[in-house]
Amino acid sequence: MNEATQRPEVGVAHVVLETDQMEASCQFMRTIGMRSVFEGPEVSVFELRGGTHLLVMAKAAVTGGDAAFDLMVDDIHASREKFAALGLNPSPIEPRPQIDHDVFTVREPAGHVITVFSSHVIGAF
Repeated sequence: MNEATQRPEVGVAHVVLETDQMEASCQFMRTIGMRSVFEGPEVSVFELRGGTHLLVMAKAAVTGGDAAFDLMVDDIHASREKFAALGLNPSPIEPRPQIDHDVFTVREPAGHVITVFSSHVIGAF
């Protein structure tokens, strides 16, 4: 099998998002398409494509800003339209030609801005 089409041997296991809006942040993650694994008052776990888990961690006070992770979708135009229809107020899609992606952003309830990238994954994983 061609190395370029083989599944990579490693992946990102966990990423963390702190929130002072646990219920609303969890609802947001379900709404944009993450699979709930466990939801609790102090920590919740959501599964993303590829098996990565997002740990949503409760914190008394959170300062919004850029999230420490970004997301990738197969159809950026359809995803942006879906987010807009859900009332999530995504930004316009912008090209990032230097990295061969289009992007938009969306703000989750605790104030973190999540960047959503178009995909150019090699092969079917």
